[in-house]
Amino acid sequence: MRIALVSEHANPLAAVGGVDAGGQNVHVAGLAAALATLGHEITVYTRRTGKDEPGTASLAPGVTVEHVPAGPPVPVPKDQLLPHMPAFAAYLARRWKAERPDVAHAHFWMSGMATLTAADELGIPVVQTFHALGTVKRRWQGTADTSPPSRVAIEYDIGQRASAIIATCTDEVKELTAMGVPVDRVAVVPCGVDLGLFRPDGPIMRHADQNGYVRILSIGRLVPRKGVDTIIEALRQVPGAQLIVAGGEPGDEEALRLGRLATASGLDERVRLVGSVDRADVPALMRSVQVVVTTPWYEPFGMVPLEAMACGVSVVASAVGGHLDTVAGCGVLVPPRRPRVLAEVLRDLLARPDTRTSLATAGVRRARSRYGWPHVAAQTESVYRSLIGDHSLATAGG
Repeated sequence: MRIALVSEHANPLAAVGGVDAGGQNVHVAGLAAALATLGHEITVYTRRTGKDEPGTASLAPGVTVEHVPAGPPVPVPKDQLLPHMPAFAAYLARRWKAERPDVAHAHFWMSGMATLTAADELGIPVVQTFHALGTVKRRWQGTADTSPPSRVAIEYDIGQRASAIIATCTDEVKELTAMGVPVDRVAVVPCGVDLGLFRPDGPIMRHADQNGYVRILSIGRLVPRKGVDTIIEALRQVPGAQLIVAGGEPGDEEALRLGRLATASGLDERVRLVGSVDRADVPALMRSVQVVVTTPWYEPFGMVPLEAMACGVSVVASAVGGHLDTVAGCGVLVPPRRPRVLAEVLRDLLARPDTRTSLATAGVRRARSRYGWPHVAAQTESVYRSLIGDHSLATAGG
């Protein structure tokens, strides 16, 4: 198959850890490479963000990333990209008239909007993965939500028009059903994990300040909804533990806020904000700690706990979104924004190495049995093939 993956703001070639560079970038990169190993021809369309960015670049054998000239060739926050989506859609339409893909898979709501516009006249089946839903974001962030006001309405329209919706977890299916998306067009296919990179064996990162601490890791984008402040507040009640916060950059607004919170809590020595970590070094960092903690207010899927599980590290995660599928039964789930509960769980877990070992073993088993990229790509391919068959029959009948 010739497959178009559309990811308007999340370039699979981008470094992960910035405000708008996280799980979606990793997902699109992993899915593209895994589909290519099945023999498919993959083109990823993402917005051009630099004057020196090449028109196309190779991501992996069989995978080309095409930088779409839509809007200024500079980084633009994703919540400000909506005005540039007509130009993005027009570019896709021109490209696809010249070289029609068999299926187009849109990632994020603005990608879906552009993809449906471009694919409509050409009769290309469109698969949509939202990665995050505006209704959920608005529920949790309220007036702090910077999404365009039209986002929820556009997502509803995409849900009605797309040939199929891929939800990444069962909790998302409930949200889509509540939106009025026909449930018979929704398939659950989770995000995947690179089991060659994230594995129990391998290097362990050394820490300069030993001091006898047990270590807890929080890693990911530094934005308020990730709930790192909850972990810092909990740390006051977890003596002898040090929190390493990886992600973002030391001068970022959220990093400064977290630093001030650590100082006000008397935790300067026990909270280390280390900034972004090269992705290749993340497994070694995970293997160097006793527990990986991720406590977002909400989480569409959540790559971090899955990667930690694959590394054989015990996980504590908030009981939201994809964590309910990945972590339940092989990690500890806690309510979001409840530092006292989190502190109690951490004290108990850090005091019980046998429990940590049991959870870690269960986590490795689950990651390897359900979430390897070959398995995820095969499930995604099955969705594509069902649409191409239906489309071919409909065309012949028409």
